[in-house]
Amino acid sequence: MRVGIVGIGQTKFGKIPNTSSRELVAEAFKGALSDAGLSRKDISTLIVCSGTHYDKQRSPAGIMAEYLGLNPTPTLHVEAACASSGVGVRVGWSMIQAGLHDVVAVVGFQKMTELDAAEVQDVMSRSGDVMWESPFGPTMPAYYALHARAHMDRYGTTEEQLALVSVKNHKYGAKNPYAMFQKEITIGDVLESRIVASPLKLYDCCANADGATCIILAAEKLARKFTDTPVWLAGLGLASSPMSLTSRSEFASFQCSVLAARQAYKMAKVTARQIDVAEVHDSFTSAEIINYEDLGFCKRGEGGKFIEDGQAYIGGKMPVNVDGGLLAKGHPVGATGAAHIISITKQLRNEADGNQVPDTKLGLAHNIGGIGMYAVCTILRAS
Repeated sequence: MRVGIVGIGQTKFGKIPNTSSRELVAEAFKGALSDAGLSRKDISTLIVCSGTHYDKQRSPAGIMAEYLGLNPTPTLHVEAACASSGVGVRVGWSMIQAGLHDVVAVVGFQKMTELDAAEVQDVMSRSGDVMWESPFGPTMPAYYALHARAHMDRYGTTEEQLALVSVKNHKYGAKNPYAMFQKEITIGDVLESRIVASPLKLYDCCANADGATCIILAAEKLARKFTDTPVWLAGLGLASSPMSLTSRSEFASFQCSVLAARQAYKMAKVTARQIDVAEVHDSFTSAEIINYEDLGFCKRGEGGKFIEDGQAYIGGKMPVNVDGGLLAKGHPVGATGAAHIISITKQLRNEADGNQVPDTKLGLAHNIGGIGMYAVCTILRAS
């Protein structure tokens, strides 16, 4: 049995004061219901996805179900750091496949800008091992800088190549009305921005943001009743790596991404070369370059050349993050995975407006959780 996406909704990402998390979720949920032509009574279960410790509300799924008027609909909370709502879509797919539910709403959210920079860094640093790593002061940029340095030392990747990723993503983000940053930048802007964790500079890093997303999934028989343009979940992959960096043997690659992609390609019965458009985890420019290689878009060590040659642009071999990616959209942790899937869904429905990739049939959405503990990969197919 196939499972299809029948409704999508999201808020703008950015600093959204005087709006609560539940209000953001309600906006995204209403948008998805409207997109699918459904009502609350059609939803048979609710999956709520978010990172922990950003919000004062414990067990947020309960308050979201109440606020959305879905009680006594079954509800649960999924957390996998930055991959949370991507994993939530996988959980929803599994529930439908198991015959437990026919129509599943997956919402992702985060309200991050009410915390100051020190508070956010404290929460983020606890994505590492709280016994042996985070007490010694590493931040999320520092963790990713280690991976960047490893890739640069092994393959000769340059700071200019990292900067080109940010230039590309801001170019497309400027055309995305949901993006936090809607302004193009130059390679000089990136290289001259202040150092955060060498070699990563300010414009090499995504921004904390507020935002919410919603995806409605349905079993094939119902999906075809709800919409003429369902987008099918064709392949799903999920893998993990040790949380502690001292337990990893590789830093120029995220091995969980390699394994998750391999699973998704196998399930969808496709290869990387058949993908028409991709959304990958670009919390930092170095991550996007490593992801080109881990997901099979280019050979190992050629990620820097891939962006330098323009292959990740529309018209290149593999358009990547042509909605602006996290670098331009912002990164509300719990909403990010579903946002990537929403962007691919729009591409496959030919609804991406100025950022549309021509003739898309297959798309890939990928997210890394934390510092590479989790990777989720979803391949979507047009009707």
